[in-house]
Amino acid sequence: MTASRREVRAWLVFGGATVAYLCAVMQRSTLGVAGVAAAQRFETSAAALSTLGVVQLLVYAMLQIPVGVLVDRFGPKAVIAVGAALMAAGQVTVGLAETLPVAVLGRMLVGAGDATTFIAALRLVNAWFPAPRVPVLSQWLGNLGQLGQVLSAVPFAAILGLAGWTTAFFGVAGVSGVALVVVLALVVDAPAGVRTGSADLRTALRALRAALGRRGTRLGFWAHFVTQSSGVVFALLWGYPFLVSAVGMPRPEASALLTVQVLAGFLIGPLIGGLTGRFPLRRSNLVLGIVLLLGSAWTLVLLWPGRPPLVVLVLLVLAMGIGGPGSQIGFDYARTYNPPEGLGGASGFVNVGGFTASFTMMFLIGVLLDAQHAATGAPLYSLGAFKVALSVQYLIVGAGAVAFLVTRRLARRDLLRDEGVDAGPLWRAVRYRAVARRSRRG
Repeated sequence: MTASRREVRAWLVFGGATVAYLCAVMQRSTLGVAGVAAAQRFETSAAALSTLGVVQLLVYAMLQIPVGVLVDRFGPKAVIAVGAALMAAGQVTVGLAETLPVAVLGRMLVGAGDATTFIAALRLVNAWFPAPRVPVLSQWLGNLGQLGQVLSAVPFAAILGLAGWTTAFFGVAGVSGVALVVVLALVVDAPAGVRTGSADLRTALRALRAALGRRGTRLGFWAHFVTQSSGVVFALLWGYPFLVSAVGMPRPEASALLTVQVLAGFLIGPLIGGLTGRFPLRRSNLVLGIVLLLGSAWTLVLLWPGRPPLVVLVLLVLAMGIGGPGSQIGFDYARTYNPPEGLGGASGFVNVGGFTASFTMMFLIGVLLDAQHAATGAPLYSLGAFKVALSVQYLIVGAGAVAFLVTRRLARRDLLRDEGVDAGPLWRAVRYRAVARRSRRG
């Protein structure tokens, strides 16, 4: 294959992987828009409703490492194709569900199919493009895929309101069918002569064990844990009820605000990818800066007396939009600390981080909403109850930030011992550059 033909093929593969991931995000986030309708359809409490999102993310998180091993064993194309079929089956089940347990089963299938897609798509990017381009292209993959959230927030929400529950979920099931056809037509595991699958499952498991033993892989886990979870919880379940029922925002405006979160990530993602690739020793500073930004935005919203104005809510969704591409830094840790044959398992482990934090927060928010409703008799989705329940984020993300700092210290110690590279504090690096610049001028 000539260089030009390989380049064309690489972009076709990238396009197919992006379509598959966009579809997966759409399937994942339909529940966030349908949360109010689901509560009415199944006549259920906030905690019971949260199980729809929790089991989906729990299945997703539990399957990340097995899926990574399967990608290392069989290659990404087969794994993505199976995932698209599972998501279609899951959404049909949700569309037909008359009771909450049947809907839970459907969302479990959606979570299982969703679990296959991003890790396998990342593997395709690493196989088809040179290493210096991977951080930025990974951001583009993630950000273009997040447009699926826009599709769930706008057209899916419109169809749900006009045509009803079953028609809307059958429609998104059809989108998964289209994604399956695109993957089968466009995706190739790797360029000719490059093998992606392992010779056997035992080899893949050995690669996974080695990846989990590297501090850089664990650093990626905690980076993903602290940056992604807040935005996922907001987009997948509790953001829409918070905006509509607690803040009193009209449904079209609430859907539009959710799209702002996606657009923010779309715009900032390439910048984060470029900085990650250019300053690999400073990736942790980007992660911590994003955590501080998220904490500040949520503090402003939760401490605002009464209903926060639109400008404050826009600032919040912008911050969460930045957190999405910020979580991709975790996968860059996995890429740089692991050989290609173990990248699937390492990336799967990293992806567990954000979704573990997400389903934990998602469930606790539902429990706290129900507890306040039972104790005070206030409306279930009142603004005051939501402010208390959403504060659980500080506990979860704060614990993750401490773990990230501890792991970073150990990883830097290993880097100094093994490679002689001293990744000291940012202020010291800035001072060194300033002194060096003055020396050159003198």
